[in-house]
Amino acid sequence: MTSKPGLAGGIPERRVRPIWDAVDSRQFKTALKLSTALLAKHPNSPYAIALKALILERTGRLDEALSVCLEAKELLHSSNLNMVQMDDLTLSTLQIVFQRLDRLDLATQCYEHACRKFPNNLELLMGLFNCYVREYSFVKQQQTAIKLYKIVAEERFLLWAICSIQLQVLCSSGGEKLLSLAEALLKKHIASHSLHEPEAVVMYISILEQQAKYEDALDILSGNLGSLIGIEVDRLRLQGRLLARACNYTAAAEIYQKVLQARFGHLSCFASDLECFSSTLTQIERAEILGRFIEISESSKLSPLKKLGQAITIFKLDEVFGFLTVLPVEELVETSTKMVDVYCKNLVLSSDLDPQENMHGEELLQMASSALVMLYWRTRCYGYLLEALLVLEFGLNIRKYVWQYKLSLVHLYSYVNALPLAYEWYGTLDTKNILLETVSHHIMPQLFVSPLWSETSALLKDYLKFMDDYLREAADLTFLAYRHRNYSKVIEFVQFKERLEHSNQYLAARIEYWILQLKQETNTLEEAECILEKLYRGMQLLELSSDEKLNSLTFNEDLQLRPWWSPSSHVNYLSEPFDGVSACSRENLYKHQACENGNIVRNVLARKSLVPRLIYLSIQSATTSLKETVEPNASEKDANSNGELRFLLEKYARSIGLSFDDAVKLIFEISKGQRSFKDFGTDMVVDCMNFAVFLNAWNLCSNHPLLLHQDGVNLISWNVVENLVNTCIAEQLICARRVLDGPGSNLPILVQLITEPFTWHALVIKSCLRSMLPLGKKKKKSGLSDHLNLRHLSLVSNSIDCLSNGIQKVHKWLEDQMNGSEDSRLDILLSEVKVMQSVTGPGSVLRILEECASSSHEELGERIYGALQLWSSTDVIRKLVNSQASLLLKFQDICGAKLKMLEVMKRSF
Repeated sequence: MTSKPGLAGGIPERRVRPIWDAVDSRQFKTALKLSTALLAKHPNSPYAIALKALILERTGRLDEALSVCLEAKELLHSSNLNMVQMDDLTLSTLQIVFQRLDRLDLATQCYEHACRKFPNNLELLMGLFNCYVREYSFVKQQQTAIKLYKIVAEERFLLWAICSIQLQVLCSSGGEKLLSLAEALLKKHIASHSLHEPEAVVMYISILEQQAKYEDALDILSGNLGSLIGIEVDRLRLQGRLLARACNYTAAAEIYQKVLQARFGHLSCFASDLECFSSTLTQIERAEILGRFIEISESSKLSPLKKLGQAITIFKLDEVFGFLTVLPVEELVETSTKMVDVYCKNLVLSSDLDPQENMHGEELLQMASSALVMLYWRTRCYGYLLEALLVLEFGLNIRKYVWQYKLSLVHLYSYVNALPLAYEWYGTLDTKNILLETVSHHIMPQLFVSPLWSETSALLKDYLKFMDDYLREAADLTFLAYRHRNYSKVIEFVQFKERLEHSNQYLAARIEYWILQLKQETNTLEEAECILEKLYRGMQLLELSSDEKLNSLTFNEDLQLRPWWSPSSHVNYLSEPFDGVSACSRENLYKHQACENGNIVRNVLARKSLVPRLIYLSIQSATTSLKETVEPNASEKDANSNGELRFLLEKYARSIGLSFDDAVKLIFEISKGQRSFKDFGTDMVVDCMNFAVFLNAWNLCSNHPLLLHQDGVNLISWNVVENLVNTCIAEQLICARRVLDGPGSNLPILVQLITEPFTWHALVIKSCLRSMLPLGKKKKKSGLSDHLNLRHLSLVSNSIDCLSNGIQKVHKWLEDQMNGSEDSRLDILLSEVKVMQSVTGPGSVLRILEECASSSHEELGERIYGALQLWSSTDVIRKLVNSQASLLLKFQDICGAKLKMLEVMKRSF
């Protein structure tokens, strides 16, 4: 049943239009006033009620909006249809409100009721189909689409049903019978109506392909229906795939040869097009191919632009085939220098290009930078790494839109402890929408272990907002694809939404967001407890990271864009000794990237998701073990909390590859000097410290035999934590390199230690103090023995001193690094690249850049010439120095704040 012309939901449109105009202009008070007046004249109109609900929702009065919507729903379910207008406009308005209130089920109920009353109404049935799309109810989508097809035998409704069947097969438990049904429906429709849309043919072929009916699919593709696929390359790709799957490899090869001759050859260098095929060649074949191209290049007489393309091709093949990695150091320096020289000499070819266009030869600087990084790895000469930065900065000074340069700089600046500058370059990428999911892995892991809390918070908020909004609105895109008859997009959208929903990065961001909140808001115990309450005392993250959800994680990051020396966020070749060229082979790179999808990520997420709940239970354990009065029935509750704390500690230990008792034994042995943190990876230092802090809190109520003195009475888990604090700080500072001296600083580990386990231990101490000093009042000295457990007070006091001393040492280490002026630190770094030990040592690439910048090149055009005049290697290095200093100062401020907090705690008794 639809509204008559000139009516909106059964009401004259002239009375409704002013309300919508007020809503659209965000004049909600006016809209509400007009809506109230409209309701006075039409008190039984579901549409008028739905309009009021929409206005209430827009003003944030959610409970009222839901109540009003339910009133409209009840009216729609009234048996007297003569008095109640039921049309798609009314129902769609209600759906908007119900959707924003996260009650799609109620909107669906309204449409289901309407379709029962008017079973042949196309608009209502399409609205119901839309509801099922929003709920991802594929079976009901199929059933509704079939009803629509029976009423009007339109191709689109049949394809809605076919698409819904495919979604059942791909995303749920549908099987072979459903595919047979889809094929039968299509055959019947083709016999009577044929097909008229390219998407319909693609879907038909897909149905046949899923049933392994490749010959039938090829017959369709080569017949009249196949001609509907108008783009030849698309048709050829589909044909080649079907032939290959049918094991007709000779014919498939011929088709793919046509494909190569048709999407390839449009670039100045074709090496990237053929990169995926290089793994099938032997080293001898690779050398032969490269040699032939060199011969062609030397003998050919082409335009400068074509010659540049040939040079890029040869350099790129050298890189793709792995020949650059086996060159002696001197030849690798010469090659990187030649790449930069070729780029500079051919700048004139880009003089007339628009700034938005790719410049000729841009690939050369990327390859030169990569070669310089390889030189750093092989020689450990910092100058090469600085030149790698300078080369990319030079290129971006000329054209600021080269995202490949920016991504490389993000990683390089992160590696040399200039994370603020890395974050700045990441910001210039203007990453939005789905790129937040696929690209943010370039910066997110580094920020999680940094003192850049405001930057980390901003990135996490942007990412989480996009993900939450997308998941909420993804169904709108799906239904839009149905409306526009783009059925391959329907399937793509649904599958992509499922991948995003189970994204490992999404889960990591949600966990890290709350851990960051706990890091920042720990000045008082009450602040920390407030954050924990928002997390349902830590239970929310435990539910998000259940075994079932961890096992269904998806990995959507585009790892192909990462630099060769950091194939995943858990691997960095440059932090390890040079282990031969095989370590950075493409085969090894793919292996590490596959590892990213393995147990490493799952274990990290499982471990971190435990932290908020462990903090909460540790605070509770410290409180109940020392409080002066015991509440009725508290003992059973405390026993349950203590049992849960033990259970979670067992899970934490398993996540680092140990049993609970083995983990206890390990930290006990390290605290006694029998073992060292150096025997394990750097991540293990933070994990062991976290375990020790939470174990100490558990041990306050349930004593572990290893953590008792021989008399079985005196707790020594406090002493274990203190010894570990002293040990880890001493070991880290002994091997710590000055940030200015080059990469390899263990700054991230020190940041993690102070902002995580040390902070959690301080919260446990605060909880103890609150129990021993009720209401925070300082007690008279004469009364201490009557009211306080002096033994625990002494232990707590010692722990405060221990934390304070450890953080003070780190604070002093940071101060020492800041000694000296900016200019002196600048001179140190410039000397790495400007004082050459030999002609082929560090500095030869920089010399070419500076010669290019200082020479007169007016023929390059105003833009490029002006950019060269502004180039300064000193300015780039100065930015690097300032960024490093900024990072150290941020960490120094955090240390200072922690020291003040500990001093306040010390003065409380």
